[in-house]
Amino acid sequence: MTGPQSRAIELQKVLLQVKKPLDQNKSQKMISLLCLVVFFPRLANSAYTVESHQIFARVGDNITLPCRLKHDPSFSFGASSNRIKWSKLEGSDYEIGVLLSMGLHKVTFGRFQKRIHLLEADENDASLLMTNTELKDFGFYKCEISNGMHDSTFEVEIQMQGVVFPYSPHLGRYNLNFHDAEAACLGQDAVVASFEQLYQAWKGGLDWCNAGWLSDGTVQYPITRPREPCGGRRTDAGLRTYGQQNKFSSRFDVFCFTVGFAGHVFFVDGKLTYDEAAEACLAGGAEMAKVSHVFAAWKLQGYDHCDAGWLADGSVRYPISRPRMKCSPAEAAVRFVGFPDKKLQLYGAYCYQAQP
Repeated sequence: MTGPQSRAIELQKVLLQVKKPLDQNKSQKMISLLCLVVFFPRLANSAYTVESHQIFARVGDNITLPCRLKHDPSFSFGASSNRIKWSKLEGSDYEIGVLLSMGLHKVTFGRFQKRIHLLEADENDASLLMTNTELKDFGFYKCEISNGMHDSTFEVEIQMQGVVFPYSPHLGRYNLNFHDAEAACLGQDAVVASFEQLYQAWKGGLDWCNAGWLSDGTVQYPITRPREPCGGRRTDAGLRTYGQQNKFSSRFDVFCFTVGFAGHVFFVDGKLTYDEAAEACLAGGAEMAKVSHVFAAWKLQGYDHCDAGWLADGSVRYPISRPRMKCSPAEAAVRFVGFPDKKLQLYGAYCYQAQP
């Protein structure tokens, strides 16, 4: 015998076991009643279910994150008894509150306010509707739904097509604590990359010998060609890790993550100072391209140009998607020239024009 009938019989056995102690004294009665409170939900609980889902989205999309209470309908108490908690997972031990619902009472948190609400297609539905998806929204979410008798947990990953790129500012290598790293990526219209994003970039061929922050507070770097200065020639290819680091005192570079943009990158030829490059972009109805713009155009659109040019952060780079002599002959890459003197050094300009 299974299902509600077997749980009822099992509950009767517990009642018989505690009946005798209930007659002994008031103190023992209280202990027995507490036992009932602990045992009853466990006996009635049909299952604790966990499901995982992936959703692919772009910046600005409206999306639905699925979550449902899975249970025996004969024990349903209606939607008013459901407790729903949505959170965003940041690393292995940190969660950001997204939404909390207890019956008719609902609270949304932080930057998610006014952009999310529950679908509530029926009494067991806890799916989350998210509008105008932002770059920071991508990652892992957890939905926990319970009505006191049944529990379900859904883990949902919002993925997107994008590109990971290493970044260090004009101050030079290893000058960013974790919070500086967040600001540096944000200044490039990007966010600090997650471990999974760096791992996928490594699988796609990313090789970089400078260690950088990831969103979980670890410091790592991807190596596809093992060599002495980068962990040793005899080590395997993979992600080298320094583990968790102090977010305030430790200083490294950073790996940023960005997506494709609704616009295009173009090159202005000439021998220009930094200020002249900025003026040339403005004259073309554009702005100076950021590092994220050039990496996204290179990786996602195959942009290729063999002339070095100024970018908005004062660096000089050029994107090569078709390796050839004098133009990154060994590999496709966004080549980094450096942070030259803005007044004395002359280059072309990379500009970005947003789509109206």
